Amino acid sequence: SKSISLPGLYKIGTDQPKGFSGNARKTTLGFKTAGNLKSAVDLKRSPEATERSRNLASLLKTGGWRTCYREEEEGPMLQEEDIIPKNMRHPRVSPAWLKHEKQVLRWYGFFQETVTESAEENSRYRHVYIMYFMEDGTLGINEPKVENSGMPQGNFLKRQKVQKEDGTYLGPDDFHIGSEVTICGHTFHICGCDRFTRWFYEENGVAIEEDEEIPIDTWQTNYRIRKARDRGGIPLTKGVMDDKAMFRALGGIPPVDKKLAQFLLNDRKVLRFKGYWDDHTPYGTRFYFILHYYLADNTCEINEAHCRNSGRAAWPIFMKRGPLRKSNFVNGIPAMLSSQAPLYLPEDLKVGDSINVWGRKVVLYDCDDFTRKFYLDYLGIDQFEGRIDVSEKPLTHLKLTPPPHSGVGKEEDSLLNCTMIQPKPPKIDLERMLVYGGDALRFECKMINGEPEDELRRLIIAFYPADGEMAAFEVPVRNSGHMGGRFSEKRLLKNPDTGSYFKLHDLYVGKVITIAAQPLQIVRADERCLQFLEARPKEFPYADPVECSKRLLPLADHPEMQNPDGVDPDRLKDMAVEAGISIVDHEIITLLRSFGVPAETESGQPKVIGPKVLECAGVS
Repeated sequence: SKSISLPGLYKIGTDQPKGFSGNARKTTLGFKTAGNLKSAVDLKRSPEATERSRNLASLLKTGGWRTCYREEEEGPMLQEEDIIPKNMRHPRVSPAWLKHEKQVLRWYGFFQETVTESAEENSRYRHVYIMYFMEDGTLGINEPKVENSGMPQGNFLKRQKVQKEDGTYLGPDDFHIGSEVTICGHTFHICGCDRFTRWFYEENGVAIEEDEEIPIDTWQTNYRIRKARDRGGIPLTKGVMDDKAMFRALGGIPPVDKKLAQFLLNDRKVLRFKGYWDDHTPYGTRFYFILHYYLADNTCEINEAHCRNSGRAAWPIFMKRGPLRKSNFVNGIPAMLSSQAPLYLPEDLKVGDSINVWGRKVVLYDCDDFTRKFYLDYLGIDQFEGRIDVSEKPLTHLKLTPPPHSGVGKEEDSLLNCTMIQPKPPKIDLERMLVYGGDALRFECKMINGEPEDELRRLIIAFYPADGEMAAFEVPVRNSGHMGGRFSEKRLLKNPDTGSYFKLHDLYVGKVITIAAQPLQIVRADERCLQFLEARPKEFPYADPVECSKRLLPLADHPEMQNPDGVDPDRLKDMAVEAGISIVDHEIITLLRSFGVPAETESGQPKVIGPKVLECAGVS
């Protein structure tokens, strides 16, 4: 009887498969005897050990013999390249697959294809972009997919090397804008390339032409028009609308109302203009409006645009929505018919022009972006060209100046009564008071008003840097007829020449100032004052020896400046005036203190050493 079991099922697990030799592990250790290769012990005498092997065996007695004994290998020196693994080495000359990895040249083009059995077209243009992979010289062609084209599009040519007619492969030199390339029986016209391709050619010194316009065939043009018409982007012509109405009437369908059609096409489309009206009546002003023109029914709405806190009513309606006619009149005779004025249409509203709104001249000065786009698309008018700038000039508020000081008390206290209802004492600069408290800089001056009795009068001007106040004291002179003492009390004095208070840099030897309507010329300063000024050369340049020396550089070639014995101060001042240098007496005093020598006799005068002055000025 036949077995009902599967073939070979009984032998599964009992027989080794064909070609299987087993998993037994082979041994490598064996014992042999002399003359018998199959014995377990080898009694044959081995050759005698060499001197080198004995030495190596003796090293086993010491611990760490592996680290103590190491034979130096003789061979070539290791290089840096031998240390780096082969799969991590960077070649000296980079191959194309490494140098141009992920770099693709992209070209845009088209080829013309014949179309048979079609009434709309006899040929069409198929747009493609050609990609050249520089890492391996392969070429790929893709065709963008077009909606409802009815053609298989996408990958036009798989990535591969393409041969030319002469047997060589296509390369970057075979693609130029305006040229034609034949690939697999199709002739492609190159129209342009991407930015990377243009940059790659320019970097390699290859001139590349400008991009050409890609042609569009008849089918693509008609397809785009149909799609735009389906989306409602292109309105139907008047002839088409009339034909549709006629065929509807012939079929028993009444004609469509034009107003209803206008409403359906232009619902929620509103033109927005900005305008203004100048009211020239007494107490009139300028009113700003927002004009809304509804394309659905050719009606207008005008709202007032009030600014904040204008004081006018809160409701903005100036004219409710309705038809706006170019002129408005009322018949004086009842039951007499007359034609109405035409309505304002979109072509009548232009930015920069004016319209008549119930006898008011409203000037349109601006519009929104939708209105501008509407006029550009349908009327070819750019509304932004006629915009008017209606921004008002900023108002300048005149600030009342405080009244002049009456002379009683200090001017700062009187000014606070004009700025505050409850005046407070003026603030004091405490830091300045702590630093300069107790200092008084004194200048001696003489009165030069031209009166003979005032020629011998001498005054001392004290300047207090802690608060900027000044005081003047007259030196008593016997039989002068004038009483000595306080000439001007300590207070802030104004300089009549500048209109501001006296500053310390306004006081120096040789300066003429006016105090109490008397001209005073400063002739001397005390030692404390001179040291105070010289310690701050940046604030007082006339007390800086370096600046004073540089001012005498035009006199560097003068023979008297080269005299090591020095030059007289009065003569130095005359020399500066002859050279066109404006120099003051305080600068002469600064030069004398820094580069002067005392007088040889009691009746003599100190002198300024010219070579030292020029050396300080940088003249070698």
